[in-house]
Amino acid sequence: MELVTKKRLVLVAGRANHDLAEEVAAALGTHLDPLEIAEFANGELHCRFGDSIRGADVFIFGSHCSTTDLSVNDTIMEQLIMVDAAKRASAKRISVVAPFYGYGRQDRKAEGREPITAKLVADMFATAGAKRIISVDLHSGQIQGFFDGPVGPSHGDACAGRVDGGQPG
Repeated sequence: MELVTKKRLVLVAGRANHDLAEEVAAALGTHLDPLEIAEFANGELHCRFGDSIRGADVFIFGSHCSTTDLSVNDTIMEQLIMVDAAKRASAKRISVVAPFYGYGRQDRKAEGREPITAKLVADMFATAGAKRIISVDLHSGQIQGFFDGPVGPSHGDACAGRVDGGQPG
């Protein structure tokens, strides 16, 4: 008897850019998998996948931008918690989809005693379990070097052309 493994695609979204994730899922002919995100009274977040994601290729959508309810730091932390939950749920591969990469402008030390926060964010996602990051229009190309795994930087106009059915620009 031959055992054939079947690849499974799982798309989930945090609270920032949920609409984009739904559009991507529709374009791929699939749906967003259920994900429960709860906030405790003290502001801490809890994340739980609604279905088993064991052995799946998981794409976690969440832009690192502020919304009316969330700060940039909130959206980054939420996505980090989602990545950690996916790792602990035995996902095969975890890809972070962050249309806007938070702290991307802090990609170098202009003066002494300054952090390189773009690298710190990359390290946090790698530590949480992300194997790949996909972003649009990174502030600087050198940010790709902050990741040990593959980086899928796309240019915004090329992505827009593919979503609306046109040719990439």
